[in-house]
Amino acid sequence: MMNIDWGALTLGLGIGAGVSTLFFAGLAFGMRFALGAARPAAILLFSASLRIALLLGVGVLVAQMGAWAFCSYALSFLLVRFVAITFARPAKGGV
Repeated sequence: MMNIDWGALTLGLGIGAGVSTLFFAGLAFGMRFALGAARPAAILLFSASLRIALLLGVGVLVAQMGAWAFCSYALSFLLVRFVAITFARPAKGGV
């Protein structure tokens, strides 16, 4: 029978939710800032590198806590991504 480490699971979910929220808030901020800039590609590249480095760096630290923590960290990212996409999508029939 498989033993679930509930402490690692909840820690991974919590850390994942926080880091993922920062990731998508940074994406929104970077997009808004880049749309008004003269060189948007450079800003988007810099923003993406920072966000990806943060997400992967924290992911490596969480992975050292165990498989349950890492899997719940990844699951948390997917759940926050789903929520972010749901709210970012325009309403049906609207612009």
